[in-house]
This record gives sequence, C-alpha cells and structure tokens, in this order.
Amino acid sequence: MNNLHINNEYLELLKIMSSLSGLFSDSNVPYLYYRNAENLFCHALKAKNLSRDDTAFDALLSVENQNIGIGLKTFICSRQASIEKVAEFNQLSKTFQSNNSKELAKMIADARNQRILFAKRMYGIEKAIYHLVTRRDEELRIFEENYDLININQITVTRKTESSLSFSDNLNDYTYNFSKSTLFKKFIIPQQYHSIPVKIISEPYELLLNLKNTLENKNNIQQNQKPQVVLPLYSTRRNNVEKHSGLNQWNANGRKRSLDEVYIPIPKFIHNNYSNFFPPRDQPFSLITPDNQVLSAKVCQENSKALMSNPNSALANWLLRQLLNLNEGELATMERLELMDCDSVIITKLNNNEYKIDKAKFGAYREFSNT
Repeated sequence: MNNLHINNEYLELLKIMSSLSGLFSDSNVPYLYYRNAENLFCHALKAKNLSRDDTAFDALLSVENQNIGIGLKTFICSRQASIEKVAEFNQLSKTFQSNNSKELAKMIADARNQRILFAKRMYGIEKAIYHLVTRRDEELRIFEENYDLININQITVTRKTESSLSFSDNLNDYTYNFSKSTLFKKFIIPQQYHSIPVKIISEPYELLLNLKNTLENKNNIQQNQKPQVVLPLYSTRRNNVEKHSGLNQWNANGRKRSLDEVYIPIPKFIHNNYSNFFPPRDQPFSLITPDNQVLSAKVCQENSKALMSNPNSALANWLLRQLLNLNEGELATMERLELMDCDSVIITKLNNNEYKIDKAKFGAYREFSNT
C-alpha cells in the first residue's frame, strides 16, 4: 500500500522512543509498548485515539474529509510474517457451537465482521487500514494494508485441532484459539515498507538524570479530567434488555407508540452518587455522538430514570439503527449487545450544556457501579 500515513514528527518520535529500549530490555530488538505506539501515532498524526473505546479500531484519522479507521499494531517480526491477535470474543464465544468446522469458521467470521461494521457506523468510517510497526534487530519496518471484512462466502478451513481452528478467505489467513476466545490474523511484511534504523542508547538512565532539572522547572499543569458516568443499555434489576422499556420502549403496552420511542436507562446509582452530573429534569442539553452528530437531549420520566432525545427518533436513529443495526420493530436483546460488544455507554460532561456519548467496553457499567 502506497502513501503511508506518516510524517516527520511521527518518525522522529518512533526513533527516539525505540532508542530508549534499554530501559526495558537488553535485546537489540527495539521495545515499543503497544499503548505507547497508539498514543504516539495519534499525537503526531492528529488522530482521535479510540484505543480505550474497545472497538475494532484504535484510531480515527480524517484525511481530506474522509474518515479512516486505523488498526494499529506493533510486534516483533524477525521473519516475513507474524500471527497477531485482532479480536477477542469473551462474551460471545459460548455461542460458537457447531460440529461442522466450516460453519464454525463462518460464525466466528460473522461476529468479527459485525464488530467492524459496528465501529464503522459509530464513527462514520469510510475506509479502514492496518498501520503496522514491526520490530527486528536495530530496525523498525512500517507498512500498511487493507483492514478487510472476512469474505464469508470464500472461507475454507485449513486446519482444525482441539485447541484452534484455522481458515482462509482467499485474502487473509486466520486462526481462532478456543481457550482464549481470540482470533488471530497472519500479517505478511510486503516488499515495500518504510525502514527506520534504531540505535539503542546503552545508558538511558544518565539521559533521564539529565532531564531532572528540566522536569522540576516545568510547571506540572494537568488538564482537568472531564466528569464521566457510565449508563447501561439494559435493565440492572433483571440484568437483561427489557422487552417493553429502555431500548424497547417503542414496544411498551398501552397507547400506540412510535417505533422510534427509546431511552437509555439512568439507574438510581447514578442519581445517588452523581447528583449534579446531569441538568435538572426536562432541561435540554446537547449530546454529541462519536461521529459528531449533535442531539438535543434531556433527562425525563418519573424519578429522572431516562435519557431521551428530542425528537426521540434522533436517539433511535443513532443508537438502534446506526450502532446496533436494528430494523424498525426489531427488539433489542442482550444477545445483540453481546454481538456488538456494547452493553453500556459513557457520558462525558463537557460543560453544563454540552455532553458527549461514546461506546463503553462490555461490562463497563458493572465495573463503574462497583468502584
């Protein structure tokens, strides 16, 4: 793939970071922690960091008004290929049940595709690529390749053992590990790549000591952490998606309802512990989605138990149609949330009138309410 997404600042920072490998390893192979690689890429390329959102992509890059989803990978590769993790299906793995190896491969492939499509809808992604930084003795090799959906119609099983299932779709090779519930993909270093020679500093600690005065004299200004809460997309009382409320409010009994009638539950835990987070009941505020839609929202219903939009169809279009890919009249279920790896959302308070909504990792509300 030509026209790598790199610039001079990115290359220099990679080189500097890798030269400090002696802080962590005695190897001649540069050490680069994957979180550092993600943060470095987003800083230098002015990309949005998605790595904490637990979606199929690690970064969102806007180039000439086109949103590009980036899968960032860094790994040691002394040969011409390496098998690397691309997805985990901890919640969903129990549904991968079939005695037919090809059918099992198709189930796994479909789940992978659904996660990719979910992330594309969420961020308005039009193109997707892998950006790879591979490491070998005193060198980094950077290349990119297409971030493909798995072609389910072209799947062939290449190997099946008690521990794993390997298959190909005529574009890429994959291996699913049963015990780890993890899907791996084979990455092949192409003939054309960008090479960065790395000279690892033999005494990096002296360099750190020389920075001491600079660090002490610099003002330690930290940006205030924006307040956040996590809201579940399911009923916390029943640990399930209710058929007649919440995401399925449109299906409630009684009066005739619009198929777009929906709300996100706000549990009592939120009001009891974060009483000043949301505006008062029925007071409108802006709610910004990850793809920069601005919804008019408010807290409403008895006991301020619901987060809704005005019109209600705005939240339904974003949450039910765009993210969960549900048709009108199709019930949201816990199984659907598991498939999309999304049972919660994060609400960030920017100011008293503006809030952001983002996907949270699966199980995030349980973790948040137990802290």
